[in-house]
Amino acid sequence: MEKFETFTGVAAPMPLVNIDTDMIIPKIFLKTIKRSGLGVHAFDEMRYDRQGNELPDFVLNKPAYRQSQIIVAGDNFGCGSSREHAPWALADFGIKVVISTSFADIFFNNCFKNGMLPIELPQEQIDILMKDAEKGENARMTVDLAAQEITTSEGEVIKFPVDDFKKHCLINGLDDIGLTMEKADSISSFEEKMSQSRPWI
Repeated sequence: MEKFETFTGVAAPMPLVNIDTDMIIPKIFLKTIKRSGLGVHAFDEMRYDRQGNELPDFVLNKPAYRQSQIIVAGDNFGCGSSREHAPWALADFGIKVVISTSFADIFFNNCFKNGMLPIELPQEQIDILMKDAEKGENARMTVDLAAQEITTSEGEVIKFPVDDFKKHCLINGLDDIGLTMEKADSISSFEEKMSQSRPWI
């Protein structure tokens, strides 16, 4: 998993509440177990018509937001069925941060495991960021995970909370496998001792 570094990017405003995992990645695309290639289908039913043509009114189809790395969303983002394909699709599209007043628990935790940062903020701060995002591609926000700060295009700084362990994992690019591999020497030492003391196992 790539390390999460401070970056400045375009934020897409998505004020819709209850954006569920089926809206993020429809069930028809869940046949794959690959993390790559799903970005083109992110928000598929909102991005395309039945003939596969882009719907110009959808925010990520607008020229200003095609390269968005941040989503400022309405309440209860990532609700619905627990599918890890949802954060896979967002990450493959290029999204690094999702900001909302609340998230579904499983989606929230899956974001961290896939290199994305979900940020929960009070509604009044979401309103500030939403308004900033609506300015388009010239309104670029900076997200600094180490300092736990979002800086708007006008220089307003908003602090955000994040679990210390999850922060450590993102900054160091550690998913569950990476965390295990940090203990590789201890695991090897334990296995060697076990093979000597209990060779029948």
